[in-house]
Amino acid sequence: MISQLTVFLENEKGRLAAACRAVSDAGINMHALNLADTADFGVARMLTDTPDAAAEALRAQGYRATVTPVLGVRVPNVPGGLASLLEFMDEQNANIEYGYCFSVNAETAVDVLKVEGTDDLEEKLTAAGFEPVRPEDIYRID
Repeated sequence: MISQLTVFLENEKGRLAAACRAVSDAGINMHALNLADTADFGVARMLTDTPDAAAEALRAQGYRATVTPVLGVRVPNVPGGLASLLEFMDEQNANIEYGYCFSVNAETAVDVLKVEGTDDLEEKLTAAGFEPVRPEDIYRID
């Protein structure tokens, strides 16, 4: 499992920029960002090099920020890469609450999933030929 920073933002002009600046000013590098919104608020999900420190910096600026464990899985960056992973997850009876993906390079993508179920999921993924992302190698680009 890896740690994801989740920030709740008022759906107002400039709030996302200010939150990103607070992370930057704390000397923290953001590696991925996913943003979802409703009429009243947004949810920014970030992968940073130090998520706990980023959450603390944001809280000091008045933001609601939490750190959440999520599953990161490297998959081939080809048609069907995500579908194969999701089919495997279904076979394991894992409930996916939400997810997002990003390409690392032409060959590799990372799928980030908030998952409920099966404590030994990372071991099962590895045994099935998938590559779970470990905290120490999340930002390895290859």
